[in-house]
Amino acid sequence: MRNRTVALAATIGTVLLAPTTLTPTTPADAHSRPPLPAGVPVPRAAVPAVEPAVPAADLLAATRGCAPVSRGKYRTDQGSRPTVPVCGRRGAVYWKADMDIDCDGRPGRHCNRRADPLFSPMTAFAQSDGKYLSPDRLPFIVVPAGSSLWNPARHGVTGGSVAAVVYRDRVTYAVVGDTGPAGIIGEASYATAKALGIPADPRTGGAASGVTYIVFKDSKAAPIQSHRAAVAEGERLAREFVRGR
Repeated sequence: MRNRTVALAATIGTVLLAPTTLTPTTPADAHSRPPLPAGVPVPRAAVPAVEPAVPAADLLAATRGCAPVSRGKYRTDQGSRPTVPVCGRRGAVYWKADMDIDCDGRPGRHCNRRADPLFSPMTAFAQSDGKYLSPDRLPFIVVPAGSSLWNPARHGVTGGSVAAVVYRDRVTYAVVGDTGPAGIIGEASYATAKALGIPADPRTGGAASGVTYIVFKDSKAAPIQSHRAAVAEGERLAREFVRGR
């Protein structure tokens, strides 16, 4: 901030220039705030501190136990044993599973019928402009369709809900963007896998285990296709989650 040193003092028929220091004012306080004496530095406005990102270790510590909210356990793949409960604590639900790659949605360079023989051009939820989500570009996760085992909507989990996905020492924020089979859990978009350093090829990629999915209840990224909105809301809610609020 620069100091302006022009003050006007009028005498009879004469204009004299004298150095002084003025503080910036707005029209509302222009006549109520006196200028600072010469030589006194103008105070700078306080800059809010930027809170650091929540480390993966803190999120993993906060999800160490499990109070089940599902009425049973999910399979991670068709034909596997059901081993994964959906857990809950104040403000979030979470589960620990594998990661299968979801390439469904708007076709792109990496997700299309050639890349994925099971490709579908649709997602359960759409962008604000009506187009389906882009698995190539948008980090999103897949939740099981509602059933007697667990109904996501009853726990504040719907399209656009914000999630933190943790793998090893990495965290990425995503949205709920698609639904899957009612009895299977553990799936996310190509972009989610890439952000976490997980092989993202829809045929051969994914992670066999060690992925933690945390979905914040009644949260929303607006619009759903804005990853920036998901990150901003996700970081805020993650801080509250690890603090136990």
